[in-house]
Amino acid sequence: MTLPDLIADALRAEGVDVHRPEFGTLVAAVPADPQSRKETRDAVEAVDDEAVRLRSAVKARDGFFTTFFISPYSRYIARWCARRGLTPNQVTTASLLTALVAAGCAATGTRGGFVAAGVLLLLSFVLDCTDGQLARYSLQYSTMGAWLDATFDRAKEYAYYAGLALGAARGGDDVWALALGAMILQTGRHVVDFSFNEANHDATANTSPTAALSDKLDSRGWTVWARRMIVLPIGERWAMIAVLTAVTTPRVVFYALLVGCAFAACYTTAGRLLRSVTRRARRTDRAALALADLADSGPLAQGFAAAFRGAARALPSFAPPVAALTGAAAVVATAALAPAGGPWPAVAALGYACLSGLAVARPLKGALDWLVPPFFRAGEYLTVLALAARSDAPGALPAAFGLVAAVAYHHYDTVYRIRGGTGAPPAWLVRTIGGHEGRTLVVAVLAAALTAGDHFTVALTVLAVAVALVVLVESIRFWVSSGAPAVHDEGEPA
Repeated sequence: MTLPDLIADALRAEGVDVHRPEFGTLVAAVPADPQSRKETRDAVEAVDDEAVRLRSAVKARDGFFTTFFISPYSRYIARWCARRGLTPNQVTTASLLTALVAAGCAATGTRGGFVAAGVLLLLSFVLDCTDGQLARYSLQYSTMGAWLDATFDRAKEYAYYAGLALGAARGGDDVWALALGAMILQTGRHVVDFSFNEANHDATANTSPTAALSDKLDSRGWTVWARRMIVLPIGERWAMIAVLTAVTTPRVVFYALLVGCAFAACYTTAGRLLRSVTRRARRTDRAALALADLADSGPLAQGFAAAFRGAARALPSFAPPVAALTGAAAVVATAALAPAGGPWPAVAALGYACLSGLAVARPLKGALDWLVPPFFRAGEYLTVLALAARSDAPGALPAAFGLVAAVAYHHYDTVYRIRGGTGAPPAWLVRTIGGHEGRTLVVAVLAAALTAGDHFTVALTVLAVAVALVVLVESIRFWVSSGAPAVHDEGEPA
């Protein structure tokens, strides 16, 4: 037995989790005599360093479309960029600009514009893959680069949705509700991913029969790709959007997005629910704090939480997600079904704030407490959608789209800070923009009070701009000055 093996066995005996990396074509050895040193040296010299760098530039785990239709050539684009001194941040910015031009082409509402938009969206995705491959190829990692990559992906996709909606409007088809619904569904999927992963990131005794089944499925090649495709990751999603934009209409694109993302959300959420109820995990204080930060509770919810703190200890373990779901469902149903312009959505929003406080009145360590942040996101976003869709104010839906986009940016920024190990945004920021329950109540009150003309649209627009300015200024200040790591991905198959 070699010395490294002896050290590894000793560490394992002490309870240390020893990781054995896969070297692939690389060589690692501890030669014990001149002959083995010569053999090791020859093996090292025989390695094609350039080929290794190109292979390592591509992520080991990626989607089917990215793996087979993008990475085979994008790695060479990354090398071309490296040899000309281009940086990953420059490629990331080029990807954003390309996507914005694609959105502008879609906004023309012409068939030629839609075809150009589809082609440019695919080109933007190629550049989106290239920037990360360039960073890995040239070892140019940076906090700013990780933050830009994480932020620009959402900006590109949601700007493209807006472009499609504008293009459809030019042709007399109003699909803003569908565009906003697609944005809400996609954001909701990510919130489920982030919340579940944070809840189980460092949980102990974190085992489940479904995890063993997942490992067994991953041992068969075709099931790996099927499970990666079924969740509609960014590569498959953008490819579908691009092709459908070029050959169909914006309405068809959004219908396909809603159906595909809804199926993917059901699949992943069902898998995570099954894991949560079959595993015996003990969640840590760190996980509970992360879920509380993801909840984005404002002053109203925090006030109710303080009032309920004593009584909440006696409630069953499933009380937090049930309270969050009940409050969210009630306010959304009231916004969608109550008489338009009446006070009932505002009353329901106040009840939602009360139940939100109950949901976070104790540490979120229950098996299903990771559902609390997704329920809050659904309650806020869908209430804004329902009130804007039912309003007679012209332009209410585009204004609502802007408001949800600004709030979603804040929620994504919270995720990236937590995953980077820096904690949530400062408390003053959450208080300033009201928390999820405060914003929901404000929008409900505005919908009841501003029923004439376009006053509701103006109010939504002002609110969207105010939220966007506050969260963007603080986010840019933090990521530019903190030197903190940023982590970005889209989760994993259930």
